[in-house]
Amino acid sequence: MSTPAWILGIFAAMMVLVAEVSAGQLMIAQAWARRGGAGAGTAVFRLLTGIAIAGILVPGLSILPNAVWGAAFAVVMTWFAWCLWRENRERGAAAVAHGPYVPHLVQSAAMLYMFAALAGPPAAGSSGTGGMSGMEWRSSGGLPALHAPTLALIFALLLIALTIHDLNRQADADGYFQVAGRRPVPAGTALAPAAAGPAAYTAQRLLLSPAVVKGCQVAISVTMAFVLIIMI
Repeated sequence: MSTPAWILGIFAAMMVLVAEVSAGQLMIAQAWARRGGAGAGTAVFRLLTGIAIAGILVPGLSILPNAVWGAAFAVVMTWFAWCLWRENRERGAAAVAHGPYVPHLVQSAAMLYMFAALAGPPAAGSSGTGGMSGMEWRSSGGLPALHAPTLALIFALLLIALTIHDLNRQADADGYFQVAGRRPVPAGTALAPAAAGPAAYTAQRLLLSPAVVKGCQVAISVTMAFVLIIMI
């Protein structure tokens, strides 16, 4: 039995919202005097992931071919692997185990697998440029089926474990939930109330808050696990 379209639409809308928040975080990051490259990279990853998953759930939202998405997430996964290697050299294995890069590496690897394992050639007459359109093989959830479904289940279980881990972690306890090198706003910057106005300043601080970053991370893990399960 196919997954109802309204359920897919809810998850797709959630991913679009995550993408919009991530785009806002990247725009705001330009005003910070000291930018965190890894944090900005995380926002880029969430932006890409939100758009890509929305296109899987609702084919009309797909904007790139599967091969392009796969290449993009291969680059992102390589970036997070390099961040892990650098963190291990600078701070040791304990810092790596408790840092934010392992979850991002798992998420990016799951996205790479998802686009690499999409089963079925394009149907006759398909242009082949829309991410999900033209797929002939369908899973029980109504979406394109995946090769190596056991691997999909493993990724889904890992993502569920990450969700539980993130939900149990306090948002503002440390730097685990952060983006774009968040730090106090210097006077006179574009984020200061005098420059942006109190309302805009509050909105900007909200987008960069650990609670919002945590919400985006949890939403991505939950949605990715859901998509992998219904595509088995």
